[in-house]
Amino acid sequence: MRHRNSVKQLGRTHAHRKAMFGNMVTSLLRHERIVTTKEKGKELKRISERLINRAKHNLDIPETDGGRKLHNKREVMKVIKDRDILKKLFEDIAPRFKDRKGGYTRIYLLGKRSGDAAEMSIIELVEKKVVVKKTEDKEEKKDKKSKEKKELKKEKKEAKEAKAKKKKEEK
Repeated sequence: MRHRNSVKQLGRTHAHRKAMFGNMVTSLLRHERIVTTKEKGKELKRISERLINRAKHNLDIPETDGGRKLHNKREVMKVIKDRDILKKLFEDIAPRFKDRKGGYTRIYLLGKRSGDAAEMSIIELVEKKVVVKKTEDKEEKKDKKSKEKKELKKEKKEAKEAKAKKKKEEK
């Protein structure tokens, strides 16, 4: 009997499960949304929320206590092997959830997969990254495009005039 064993085995060995969830957490943090089965998603939610929580606690540790910060990073590195994603977690995702006490991910159920009728779900981070688009860049691009169009029209007009002069000279 499996009394007090909380981890779901999902029909995999320990090593396979550990590698699979490490890859899934990395993908979740990279793309901030992934599609997977319902059972894997539930387990992924537990693992990812623990990692986000550890990264969030790193924000409260003072700069003078670098050892504790390093320890937190190393504990997270046991699961996430990609250093770019690790940096994103500690510098981008953790500050986003600074005021939230938990529930960093959400699960949407999609229905059954057509191939094997497995329940599918979307797992995503609750707070999206806000992308601020510069309106100045858009306006500059519009100005550039309009200038280019005017120049093209001018060149076409000059080419037509040159053709018309040639025809007159030939006659």
